[in-house]
Amino acid sequence: MNETEQKNPNELGWEPVLRKGLVPESVLVGSRRAAARVAEAAEREGLLDVGYGFADSPFGRLMVAVTPRGLVRLDYPDRDVGQSLQELASEVSPRILEAPRATEEVRRELEEYFDGKRRDFTVRVDMSPLAGFRRKVLEETARIPFGSVSTYAEVAARAGSPRGMRAAGNALGSNPVPIVVPCHRVLRTGGGLGGYTGGLDRKITLLRLEGVLEG
Repeated sequence: MNETEQKNPNELGWEPVLRKGLVPESVLVGSRRAAARVAEAAEREGLLDVGYGFADSPFGRLMVAVTPRGLVRLDYPDRDVGQSLQELASEVSPRILEAPRATEEVRRELEEYFDGKRRDFTVRVDMSPLAGFRRKVLEETARIPFGSVSTYAEVAARAGSPRGMRAAGNALGSNPVPIVVPCHRVLRTGGGLGGYTGGLDRKITLLRLEGVLEG
């Protein structure tokens, strides 16, 4: 046994402990269950302001976070979870826990959407951290129906600024809840794809899933 293996696992941090198999799977499962019970108790007592979890998708695991008002964050896998949680702690509340039950509805609806069994999301969206034109743009984007598209100019006009195409693009590029607030349905005037916060490959995948583009 080498020097590292002789050290107390608690002094090494979780990553090397898990890599070396020093913690039995049964202990890890028990820890996850205990954490879930803590989150459920906090939710019952009104002590949980933000609950987060993970949803499977064709792009990998998505991080989703909810408040009592609704879905407040949806991140693609290449987004750093720790950074997102820090932002939520600053913008919403530091009372954050991983909460499978609190995120169950949005995870189920996302699964149905990717399986082709859902056209409309019924989960509420919490836009309280947003303000001004950015919020108006995302509210208008949320109204674009499945299988339809709009343009940056049209969204800007509906949000109250007909000449605000660039600002509308910036608002869509910083959309905190993509997919559910479907910024992938906004294209350039003339039919060009435009940009997308998750990358154009993901935008194309979503538009194909909805039948806008041929597969």
